[in-house]
Amino acid sequence: MTSKNTICLWYDGTAEAAARFYAETFPDSAVRAVHRAPGDYPSGKQGDVLTVEFTVMGIPCLGLNGGPAFKHHEAFSFQVATDDQAETDCLWNAIVGNGGQESACGWCKDKWGLSWQITPRALIDAITDPDRAAAKRAFDAMMQMGKIDIAAIEAARRG
Repeated sequence: MTSKNTICLWYDGTAEAAARFYAETFPDSAVRAVHRAPGDYPSGKQGDVLTVEFTVMGIPCLGLNGGPAFKHHEAFSFQVATDDQAETDCLWNAIVGNGGQESACGWCKDKWGLSWQITPRALIDAITDPDRAAAKRAFDAMMQMGKIDIAAIEAARRG
């Protein structure tokens, strides 16, 4: 990796599959390298995939096949700013429709348990509106959603 700071994501033997899914799903994403273990280690054998270097939307990541000891949870998520409903639907459906699960307020998890916030820019604009009543209406609408519906957010913002 050439970056001084890299996000390391722990997987239970599935780092390469996850990295390839992210590379196929998100723009400006790629698998850079797959490294095999030079010897046996607690959760694998010599020759098994140990680490995978990849980028997700330009962010350098390292997938580590560390075994079953640690699981992903919502304390870490990727937040993806989308430009319109089509992009929101495409990314949400790719994650949820590929073994993932829906959550609330634009959050979902991929099949490896990694959390994603698929967040339309229109939502951020609405909930940060200087008109605090408009922001609250948009926020209240968001609180009722799984995948974000931009038209419903904008309607709530307008009142």
